[in-house]
Amino acid sequence: MFTVDGFVEECRAALDEAAPTLAVKEFVGRAVADRREVTRELGEPARGQLRVLYSSAELTIVHAVWAPCMSLYPHDHRMWAVIGIYGGAEDNVFFRRVPGGIADAGGRTLRDRDVAVLGPEAIHSVTNPERAFTGAIHVYGGDFLGVERSEWDARTLKERPYDFERVRGVFEAANERAPQLLGTTA
Repeated sequence: MFTVDGFVEECRAALDEAAPTLAVKEFVGRAVADRREVTRELGEPARGQLRVLYSSAELTIVHAVWAPCMSLYPHDHRMWAVIGIYGGAEDNVFFRRVPGGIADAGGRTLRDRDVAVLGPEAIHSVTNPERAFTGAIHVYGGDFLGVERSEWDARTLKERPYDFERVRGVFEAANERAPQLLGTTA
């Protein structure tokens, strides 16, 4: 049975492993294998958000809900990340640094029960390709909220300091569009 407290304890214990990302990948995979268990604990995805479930200097766990058809511009984490999808889909476009900016380096779509490991050098953008909410669990190997990171303008691909308030604005704008995309009223 998935519980936030139990999941946090497993992830914290994994930090003592020789390969913490592999242990965390196993825990995330087990968690997202049963959507009913996750939604029982976290609620049915109904609003785009990044909700911090746990945060320390060594580990951050986030419940990510992507609003229908929303996109988040390229950004980095500067720490490893494990991403698991328990409902919906996440299109990830990966980038690599090149002189003067970043360039496309491929992509990967994550669907129900998929888990991906991103290294500390990863740069990616995220799009929810569906007209439904996507629910995910993201685990980061560090202080996701406190470390200095970068983001890139979606049009110009110019690098700038990561701004969590700007990210919140992207989520709020996507939430405002969601009723129209879902064919419901606000």
